Amino acid sequence: MSERIPVALGERSYTIHVGSGLLARAGEFLAPLARGVVPVVTDAHVAPLYLESCAASLRQAGLTPAPVVLDPGESTKSFSNLERLLDILLDSGIDRGGLIVALGGGVTGDITGFAAGVLKRGVAYAQVPTTLLAQVDSSVGGKTAINTRQGKNLVGLFHQPAIVIADTDLPCSLRRRELAAGYAEVAKYGALGDARFFSWLEENARDALADDPEKRVYMVAHSCRMKAEIVGRDERESGDRALLNLGHTFAHALEAATGYSERLLHGEAVAIGMVLAFRLSANLGFSPVSDVERLRKHLEDISLPVDLADIPGERPGPETMLGHMTHDKKMKNGRLAFVLVRGLGQAFVSDDVPIDAVRAVLE
Repeated sequence: MSERIPVALGERSYTIHVGSGLLARAGEFLAPLARGVVPVVTDAHVAPLYLESCAASLRQAGLTPAPVVLDPGESTKSFSNLERLLDILLDSGIDRGGLIVALGGGVTGDITGFAAGVLKRGVAYAQVPTTLLAQVDSSVGGKTAINTRQGKNLVGLFHQPAIVIADTDLPCSLRRRELAAGYAEVAKYGALGDARFFSWLEENARDALADDPEKRVYMVAHSCRMKAEIVGRDERESGDRALLNLGHTFAHALEAATGYSERLLHGEAVAIGMVLAFRLSANLGFSPVSDVERLRKHLEDISLPVDLADIPGERPGPETMLGHMTHDKKMKNGRLAFVLVRGLGQAFVSDDVPIDAVRAVLE
């Protein structure tokens, strides 16, 4: 079972391929887009699992893979690692007509896409995401970035991939915690814009995450389809695309407060952030409290954290959190934008949220 999902962006349009066993067909998909040497950027965790399968498929298609193995983890998204990656890519001899492959999770996709975007003023790249989070979120839409000491993803650019190949078998190798963290981004789609999908997830998500490949393909494909539709309407986040940040204003502050460490994975921060966003919406009178509890229960059923108290170690204080929020890239004209909800599946963006209301939720 596989699905093809178009991302309609005019001359920057591309296709997302979602299905089982697609990594072995990577060369088939990439051959029309590439030539000669194809750098394959991955990390030291992914390389032993999937690099040879990807490389063999490229060789079978007449291409020459050139592996580039980065260190794993969020700290890889730095200026120094970007410079190192660019040096390696330049040494590979790739020209503006070539193709770079990002084989890995969100970190690999972000830094590879950024490098491709600035290399020789723009080289094409393919996303081959290996984590659930990357398959349903970061591999689609062309956001690329690195982190700075001031916060996450503050330096980057929009550079759309030429293709996305999401093999739904690959996330099965993830630790349970990582798989659950990636699922938070799936739940986000139902919570922000599709109450029927959220209901489907309540009934089927555990099967999709465990041992039902057809449900997994549907879950990933539906998430990608929702994101593709939003990106097609608003490529550079001037309107509807901001809805995809549900929970992320809180989440990015939580990640910064916990030092981008194993204490809190990105998806775990998003899960807590969504609950906080729903609670803030309820406190402001926009959303029923029952929807806060429904979201909270579902995320708990997937073994995701839902409270600040669920974070190991010292709990981040309200002022610390608010301090990190002021560095968020969604800050405009001195106002902090929040994605709020009028209920499950009914998100909207507001830049008129009283700071005291945010502080009260954090407390």
